[in-house]
Amino acid sequence: MKVGKKALFSLVFISLIMVLAACGGDSGGESSGDGEGGNGEKITIFQSKVEISDALEELAATYTEETGVEVEIVGTTGDDYFSQLQIKLNSEQGPSIFTLGNEREAQRLESYVHDMSDLEYTQNIAPNMGLMNGEELVGIPYGIEGFGLVYNKDLVNEEDITDYESFVSEMERLKGEDVNPISLSQEAFFLIGHPSNYPFALQDDYRTYIDNLSAGDTSMTETEEFQKFGEFMGAIKEHGVNPMDVNYDEQMGAFANGETAMVHQGNWSYGILQDYEVDFEVGMMPFPLMGNDKLAVGVGGNWAVNGTKSEEEIAAANDFLEWMHTSETGKQYVVEEFGFLPAMTNIDAGEVDPLSQDVLEASNSGETIPWAINYFPAGVIQNDFTPAAQEFFLNEDATGEDLIEGLDSAWDNATK
Repeated sequence: MKVGKKALFSLVFISLIMVLAACGGDSGGESSGDGEGGNGEKITIFQSKVEISDALEELAATYTEETGVEVEIVGTTGDDYFSQLQIKLNSEQGPSIFTLGNEREAQRLESYVHDMSDLEYTQNIAPNMGLMNGEELVGIPYGIEGFGLVYNKDLVNEEDITDYESFVSEMERLKGEDVNPISLSQEAFFLIGHPSNYPFALQDDYRTYIDNLSAGDTSMTETEEFQKFGEFMGAIKEHGVNPMDVNYDEQMGAFANGETAMVHQGNWSYGILQDYEVDFEVGMMPFPLMGNDKLAVGVGGNWAVNGTKSEEEIAAANDFLEWMHTSETGKQYVVEEFGFLPAMTNIDAGEVDPLSQDVLEASNSGETIPWAINYFPAGVIQNDFTPAAQEFFLNEDATGEDLIEGLDSAWDNATK
């Protein structure tokens, strides 16, 4: 059948209209790919806590199923999370949500952080636990955490370790029984970051001390708490395995198998112990520097929102964080899957593991020392302290005094 020119034009026109109508009718249900608009919204999360990565992926998938908002989890590599974050933010390819470790980092990134002070769900943050930058709330705490000496109760009695002399005596006893007394591990915070908290936290006012240290008005080598800390680290080097030969998984595996009596770790480490199904009781005791009898308790990380994103993306990021901290699914993940001791008053901790119970009891009683490391200059642990600690453990002749001198030089390098 022959079709005239006018009829042919009409058919083509009608077909084009139908195609356009079909495309337009679907537009509300598919992502435009630009990260904006309705169900097509997408947010990205870049966070530093590798222990929760798998669970966070699962939670994000559940949120996407419920809301249609795509949530991409971006992993970190190595110990240089903050440097990686700065590169991402400076390239204008930064995430919607990211980790802030402390107030120093918040100050460094103040042009990027979003003020969450007036949001309804942030009113549930426990007193003094929110991350502030001046008068602005810029970080929602992951949860309360604590660290100290995690120990095997079949091998060690907490009452027997109260000071330097008893600490060394117990290590000598354990070593004589062919048990590795203590283990650190090679990762920056486990090697020196967390241990170095003690001589700072035991100052009368650690913020003033840190400010004076940065100004050159004092030094670690002339401060008694650091002198004693050097002795402790020297004893650990002498009696324990070399942490430069041990990563976190190996450290916890040896402890779970009963080969190591004590590890310097936090309550987060119980997750890996569950995987090993340990058959002994564990506890956490204070690191006994200068007779310290308190656990170090604080906030290990904070969720921050990227304030340089579009209004839609900022709103979507806050919606996700609100859902994570108020929905039954989100709260269950915070406590059970992430293993956090909640820092939000609307989340019930429920039954907790033995290490978390020790931290929770210490926190509730007020018998704690602060995380002075949260006031450290940004990156000083990873970039400056860690090389000094590595040199100390790799050089057989290096003493505890050498370590403190190295930390002094590292601090000067970071602050001058």
